[in-house]
Amino acid sequence: MPARLFLSSGDLLADRRFEFARDLQLKGDLAAAADLLEQATELAPNFATAWFTLGEIRQALGANDAAIEAFRRARAADATDRHGAGLWLMRLGAEPVSGMPSGYVQALFDQYAPRFEAALVDDLDYRGPALLFKAVLSVRHAAKKPCFFRRAIDLGCGTGLAATAFAKEVDHFIGIDLSPRMIEQARAGGLYAELELEDMVQGLRRRPDASADLILAADAMVYVSDLAPVLAEAARVLVPGGLFAFTAETHDGDDVMVGAGLRYAHSPACVRDAVATATLAMPYLEVASARNESDLPVPGLVVVAAKA
Repeated sequence: MPARLFLSSGDLLADRRFEFARDLQLKGDLAAAADLLEQATELAPNFATAWFTLGEIRQALGANDAAIEAFRRARAADATDRHGAGLWLMRLGAEPVSGMPSGYVQALFDQYAPRFEAALVDDLDYRGPALLFKAVLSVRHAAKKPCFFRRAIDLGCGTGLAATAFAKEVDHFIGIDLSPRMIEQARAGGLYAELELEDMVQGLRRRPDASADLILAADAMVYVSDLAPVLAEAARVLVPGGLFAFTAETHDGDDVMVGAGLRYAHSPACVRDAVATATLAMPYLEVASARNESDLPVPGLVVVAAKA
């Protein structure tokens, strides 16, 4: 996180304790790190980063009630919740699953943008765009239609990995992303005719009825708790016969949960219900992992929904 401007000796002392605590955390001495962070938050009660880090450490130590308290203090100290304390509260069962804080998503990807492709492709073996391309090709082949689309919308476009996979099959690509720095990276790639700085639902709402042949969301629905609004807008924006192809992370339980990576995992039944509610058909649903975490495939789904 960026360095803070401190206005008092107490803040300076809190900052030093925080830095020492982070060093101890990296060395694996979590109990000592937690003690220093507790001192830092006593000196600077609104030190959101210290509260959030204390919450993570307490959770790792198995002190969930104390972790919940720290995450609540972190969120109270930062109304935008850039650290994602609210997601931890959902994951720990302290609050019901709800939407992801936009401040967290924007901060995450603004920070991530310069190294996004290298980290995702090289470190996490990301294969979402390739899986979507295979799925869309399969659906079009089964329908005896060419795999070419006049206008496509890439939701959560990032740097443009999905557009790269589909570039030869799309005449006019529109990218939508919440992160200004991701939009900068996407613009530099030159694959998009239009780029919009907006969240997915709002970006779709700006689009006319029946104005897109294809909508993609590669590794983007994992930041959406309730799939229904996105699918409803996609159904409105798609032309008859248009496709909405997306990846999702999944789990064996019911409904939606916040996973270990602070991303939403949707059950297959949850996905089916959301697609049906949007009055879309689902010609393609495959169990497939779009990325790895800790060198293991993350359970996932590849979905193609179609407008009649």
